[in-house]
Amino acid sequence: MEPRSLILDMDVGVDDSLAMLYLAGRPGVRITAVGSVHGNVEASLAAQNGRRVLELCGLDDVPVAVGCWRPMAQELATAGWVHGDDGLGNTNQPDPRRGPTREHAVAQLIRLAHERPGEYDVVATGPLTNLGTALVMDRDLPRLIRSVTLMGGSFDGVGNAAPFGEANIWHDPEAAELVFNAGWPVTMVGLDVTMETRLEEPELEAIAAADTPQARFATAILQHYLGVYARSFGGRRICPLHDPLAAGVAVEPSLVMSSADVEVHVARAEGPTRGMTMVDRRPKYMEAEGRSGPFTRVALRVDSRRFVDQLVGVLTHPLPAPAAAA
Repeated sequence: MEPRSLILDMDVGVDDSLAMLYLAGRPGVRITAVGSVHGNVEASLAAQNGRRVLELCGLDDVPVAVGCWRPMAQELATAGWVHGDDGLGNTNQPDPRRGPTREHAVAQLIRLAHERPGEYDVVATGPLTNLGTALVMDRDLPRLIRSVTLMGGSFDGVGNAAPFGEANIWHDPEAAELVFNAGWPVTMVGLDVTMETRLEEPELEAIAAADTPQARFATAILQHYLGVYARSFGGRRICPLHDPLAAGVAVEPSLVMSSADVEVHVARAEGPTRGMTMVDRRPKYMEAEGRSGPFTRVALRVDSRRFVDQLVGVLTHPLPAPAAAA
């Protein structure tokens, strides 16, 4: 696996936390910085949760910056009913030892990109307000970031927060449109693959039986989340791995077994389609028209079994010694 230096952009709730735990346990992966954003919870609480997870992993020195507290063009909405009022399944975790930095998450992203051009990969698992704002502020940003992997959208336009809108895109369609069309390398890990990549009863039992700090933490925060998803899975306490899968694809692209390079646009008009990812599936026509993107790599099929095994392995075994933050 190629070494990766990551900037995380997250609305840290339950599955974002699992994504962070996964990344902390993968060899050759360095979490350089975290920026919080509104979404699952308010941005300030997401930053606190980010610090909690980092400290659990021994990554106390990784900076966490609070980011945008609301979307670009609509009212703030959060998802406490899914993630708990505290974003961590109403588990009332202890306060982190340190608070966030004074730097804004957008400023942090721009600064790091300029300090080490072409070195950082961004993993975005919340609404894309920070990234969209950074693109508005700095026209050079797309050439400075090596890649962006985001959890959001769907190839077939099926939603979860709305009939056609996946939650992260629906929370800020204007920002998402900017991100998809900025001209940097973007991989979209959407509902098409995340809903099929799940923790089921055998994996949950293995995690619950493990005596590691990260397994105990994951077992605790998952209980509320599993209860929510039981409504979608006929009472079965299983859950999809939305954000963790995006993290997995970011550091191990070979998890994607089938993909499409397509133009992605986001419906932004008021109405039932707002937040829908609209995929142009006409590569031959586009080639004839001389169009060259920007294209997004959309994951269509992933090696779910391999990824789930990786995640369970990270949660049930001791974490490696932390790599130093940049």
